[in-house]
Amino acid sequence: MSVKLNESYIGRFVSEKDMAEIRGEIERSLQTVKEGTGAGNGYLGWRDLPLNYRTEEYNRIKTAAEKIRRSCDVFVVIGIGGSYLGARAAIEFIKSPKFNELPGTSPKIYFSGNDISAASLSELISICDGKDICVNVISKSGKTTEPAVSFRIFRELLEKKYGEEGARERIFVTTDAHKGALKTLADDKGYESFVVPGNIGGRYSVLTSVGLLPIAVAGCDIDAILSGAVKARKDLIDAPFDVNPCLRYAAIRNIMYRTGKKVEILAAYDGALAMLNEWWKQLYGESEGKEGKGLIPDSVIYTTDLHSLGQMVQEGASDENFNRIFFETVFDVKNARSDISVPFDKDDLDELNYIGGRTLHEINATALKATALAHSDGNVPNLIVELDSRDEKTFGYLVYFFELACAVSGYTLGINPFDQPGVEAYKNNMFALLGKKGEKFDEIRSKLNK
Repeated sequence: MSVKLNESYIGRFVSEKDMAEIRGEIERSLQTVKEGTGAGNGYLGWRDLPLNYRTEEYNRIKTAAEKIRRSCDVFVVIGIGGSYLGARAAIEFIKSPKFNELPGTSPKIYFSGNDISAASLSELISICDGKDICVNVISKSGKTTEPAVSFRIFRELLEKKYGEEGARERIFVTTDAHKGALKTLADDKGYESFVVPGNIGGRYSVLTSVGLLPIAVAGCDIDAILSGAVKARKDLIDAPFDVNPCLRYAAIRNIMYRTGKKVEILAAYDGALAMLNEWWKQLYGESEGKEGKGLIPDSVIYTTDLHSLGQMVQEGASDENFNRIFFETVFDVKNARSDISVPFDKDDLDELNYIGGRTLHEINATALKATALAHSDGNVPNLIVELDSRDEKTFGYLVYFFELACAVSGYTLGINPFDQPGVEAYKNNMFALLGKKGEKFDEIRSKLNK
């Protein structure tokens, strides 16, 4: 289990001279992470988490997960951003994006509180009708609008269904250790609680109780996930630049940015990685998108999106000098969990007999190579991230790989990779327009009218 970089498709875009010139910056940024001397250094708890995860709370997570698996048909995870993306990414990567539809899946796991869609919440409530339900609400403050609304509705539903005493056994809270509206409610109601670490930001929190409880309920081996992260830390934190894929990834994306690339597209050839792509987009978007800087993180699932965005990537957006604005980072999962061969057909009306007997995994892998070559020929560099398989250890390794690369890349970019001041702007406007006490309703309304 490891993460390897295949740089064979970027050779004409990133030279060894480019890498040599940026090496010192990358190494200094890594040292900043290791020594904790940079901006946002109060949020470096993820850095050494793999060394210290076997705690009393970790054992309680396992116990609670077993209790939930025995107690309910439907497990509702309420959270937004880093409070749900990592867990959902893990479940779909390790198990399946069709997890709830697979035979024998119990409990079914649904995610709520990540939007304000009445239709979405109504449909989930309908799914829960007549079934036993457990809820895990994840919020550091308890006041984030989307999950707070969803939890208020589900708490009322559970208390009506089971009574206050019964609901207490079915509501699990992941929040701040000491303060906040949700912490106060959990203490008052007696809900079992887990801690959102104060020194780990939401987008870096998937390997904490934030992600591990839902992941464990799905039947994933969280010991194996953490062991993958342990190995990643051992492999990546001290390895020299020339043989360190994490540092080389951070270097390449900064070189791309400096040479005019504006968009990094994360591509996968399996829908099971779609939510992993979404987690990555938050990690890099919130970490680097500030002070007018940063690559725009986008994602695609190939070969599906080759039939929608493929033309744009191949021949589309360029800058004023006709230089392409994209580069692609591409997941290549080497070992298939299962496979299907293409049958022969005597009539061959669809003209597929030339691939008769070949497996879909082989054909998909060929599509990856063909696309990487075509896009590179179209002046869109392709960096291949090779994974052994879709298992727990690989997931844990990959999470740590991207978290460390993000911190190093952010410091190299010259920003604080651990804050997100811009996310408050829309919230403040929304609060004012909805009439929240103390907000500047008249000022915001005046801006809208103009």
